[in-house]
Amino acid sequence: MKKVLCFGDSNTFGFIPENGGRYDKSTRWTGILSNLGAGNFKIIEAGCNNRTAFSDNPAGAQQTGYKILPTLLTEDLAYVILAIGINDLQIFYKPTLQEIKNGMQHLINIVHENCPDAKIILVSPPRLDENIFNGYFSTMFDKDGIEKSRFLPGIYETLAAENNCRFVDLDKIVKVSALDGLHFSPQTHKTIANTMLEVLTLL
Repeated sequence: MKKVLCFGDSNTFGFIPENGGRYDKSTRWTGILSNLGAGNFKIIEAGCNNRTAFSDNPAGAQQTGYKILPTLLTEDLAYVILAIGINDLQIFYKPTLQEIKNGMQHLINIVHENCPDAKIILVSPPRLDENIFNGYFSTMFDKDGIEKSRFLPGIYETLAAENNCRFVDLDKIVKVSALDGLHFSPQTHKTIANTMLEVLTLL
């Protein structure tokens, strides 16, 4: 079986917007993907709540993408899915668009250095919406973060082309939950899993 690392934030972890819990394996997209790909792919779930991609997270290395990623990479990985970057738009970090591109490039470089034979799937998150101001995360994001989230697909697509990665634009296939403007519904997780399986099968 081909090993697939699913590296990401709370939406890879399976955060439930209604109550802050975690979707079970049959509901979160990484778990669904594991079931769908059984026999062909071994899915390694590596999501973490509040994980940033390239910003130094005060919560520590586990929640700072570029610091924890090298510890998860092994030479036998066939694919690495990078589904991360939305938390870097929090008001605490305020990256420029160029800093976002540079930071995501750094993650890609880390994968290439540690797993030169692994194929990378770069996944841009769906754009934030103003429902985020109605929920628990209202103090973590502002309108600047919402605006910058609209540029992520273009940045990720450019990076994918420059680094021979496969690009997936989640904003074209799913939307964030109206409950918190950030996380995913069960149906959204199912859609993402089916999309990832299709991409993996074609690579």
